[in-house]
Amino acid sequence: MQTLKKKLRWRLLLIATVLALIAGGLALYSFNRNPEPGTMTAPVTRGSIEATVLASGEIEAENLVSVGAQVSGQLKSLKVALGDTVKAGQLVAEIDSLPQQNTLRTKRAALEAIQAQKRAKESSLALAERTLKRQRQMLSGDATSREDFDTAEANLKVLRAEIDVLQAQIEQARIAVDTAQLDLGYTKISSPIDGVVVAIVTKEGQTVNANQSAPTIIKVASLERVIIKVEISEADVVKVKPGQRVYFTILGEPDNQIPAVLQSIEPAPESIASESNSGAASASSTSGSSSVAIYYMGVLTVPNPDGKLRIAMTTQVHIVLSEAQDVVTVPSAALGSRDNQGRYLVRVAAAPDQIREQWVRIGLNNNVQAEVLAGLEEGQLVVIGDQETPGAQPAMRMRRRQPGLL
Repeated sequence: MQTLKKKLRWRLLLIATVLALIAGGLALYSFNRNPEPGTMTAPVTRGSIEATVLASGEIEAENLVSVGAQVSGQLKSLKVALGDTVKAGQLVAEIDSLPQQNTLRTKRAALEAIQAQKRAKESSLALAERTLKRQRQMLSGDATSREDFDTAEANLKVLRAEIDVLQAQIEQARIAVDTAQLDLGYTKISSPIDGVVVAIVTKEGQTVNANQSAPTIIKVASLERVIIKVEISEADVVKVKPGQRVYFTILGEPDNQIPAVLQSIEPAPESIASESNSGAASASSTSGSSSVAIYYMGVLTVPNPDGKLRIAMTTQVHIVLSEAQDVVTVPSAALGSRDNQGRYLVRVAAAPDQIREQWVRIGLNNNVQAEVLAGLEEGQLVVIGDQETPGAQPAMRMRRRQPGLL
């Protein structure tokens, strides 16, 4: 029994040894085998190509107005809600007008008091004029003294001067009444433009103080057209100019290209508005190095009839520098070295086991696709890269042909 177990153990050991040798041989064969290298190819196609400057932008309202209060008081009622559409002149808010009403009544009463004083002085003036007339007649007949005549004449002049003063006070009082009337009108706040309520800054019941600056009640924006401010880097701004065709996308619809036109380019970065930033920029320029990226703002004005474009949306803007329609194109990765005549060397897959080199002339090149002016035809296959296993040796040597001349 023990002898049988010993024989069985030796058989199992022999089988395990044989299997290990077979596995080792297969691994060694696989490691030393030289696979045939392959190439990655792409067809020459026909299509459109364009060179663009890519920039980011932000949507702004064409007209954004902060509607504020010109008088102080408690916001009695707010007539609109966030997102409401309003018309120019529409009542949007109302401030408690009782203080302004009382002020207006006080100013009117003061005006009436001065007018009454003037009427009294005018009556005295009429009496003084008659007195002076009698004194003049009596003086001519030696019926009165010269002193009485002079007194009557002086009283008349004083009354006329007092009436002039009252007339000036009446004008001042009328201005005060008009001002109080305006302040009363300011308690009813209207929208100055057609637009959409995009922000409510002050709630009903809050007290606003207009003594220092006009407090904002709501913000109204005209969104039928929007403005896109585009950040163009200093490296690209020399390539673009107003009037160039533009298209942009928004994050919510990355496949929808919205057309536009570059309207203008601001002559200086926005940082110039800040004295500290301007000084920092000057210091950096003086030292000859700057770590701050400089951007110039391009401006686009875009129709927004459906209201899809909203304030502060981020956009990806493509400014088209040049374009070619319905031309033969080749991947830019297929372009090799360039000679002194401006031609590029391209490897063309003429057959499964044959690759030849060809000189081609290239037009527009956006580093993704290139326009072929001469040297290739639609449908040909060009090599854009090699697929090789590290350490592998080619199974056959590629036959190299003399590059064709254009």
